[in-house]
Amino acid sequence: MSLVRVGDIRLQVAERGQGQPLLLVHGYPLDHAMWRGQLDGLAETCRLIAPDLRGFGASDVTPGTATMAQMADDLAGLLDALKISEPVVLCGLSMGGYVAWQFALKYRRRLAKLILCDTRAIADTPEAAAGRLKTAERVLAEGAAVAAEALVPKLFAPATFSEQPQIVEATRQVILRTSPEGIAAALRGMSERPDVTARLPQIDVPALVLCGQHDGISPPQEMRQFAAQMPQARFLEIAGAGHMAPLEQPAAVNAAIREFVRS
Repeated sequence: MSLVRVGDIRLQVAERGQGQPLLLVHGYPLDHAMWRGQLDGLAETCRLIAPDLRGFGASDVTPGTATMAQMADDLAGLLDALKISEPVVLCGLSMGGYVAWQFALKYRRRLAKLILCDTRAIADTPEAAAGRLKTAERVLAEGAAVAAEALVPKLFAPATFSEQPQIVEATRQVILRTSPEGIAAALRGMSERPDVTARLPQIDVPALVLCGQHDGISPPQEMRQFAAQMPQARFLEIAGAGHMAPLEQPAAVNAAIREFVRS
């Protein structure tokens, strides 16, 4: 682990392996630890770079609003700081996918391939955006437990709760350790993120779209539909997983990523 200065903040970054850079971008309200199955399982294939986004993990917190475009700029700055000039493979889950869309649209020349895990292309409805803003205020007033209680029951497939309870509890603890200011800033940023549906045909890099079979947040059918609008995308459903497919079913996800990166 290292702290890397990127503009006005410091980002904590985990790195493993060597070769093709694979940038792993975590979801809300988590940190790089959600990628432990990939950090352990793909180091022989890629140079893995897993940062904590601003406001999360051990990275610096910026109160207010952390937009998805700002986080994409952070990633470009991180690549500069690490002296990585070659195009990277970017893999984002959920909020990390929202950041990935912005990176793909703004930094196309820096992108070799794109992996989208358990995420959405559409913007929030007005009701959903209002709900995020309300949650942000509650988190600031009552603490990170508000986010953990609301989100953890939605993240995993039914079998994960019964067969891998340690994953569920570890995820809960990550959320409980997260800065309320960081959570609130990301919620505000997600609430105002743009709908990228109309721009999907412009995202012409090879893309792998992965979705857990039991994902109720970004359902397989929705992800299958947006993958079909991308010129070079392939959709793959991950059996036995919910919204956290890379964490719940790392062997299946790693096999798909390994084949995609090498192709």
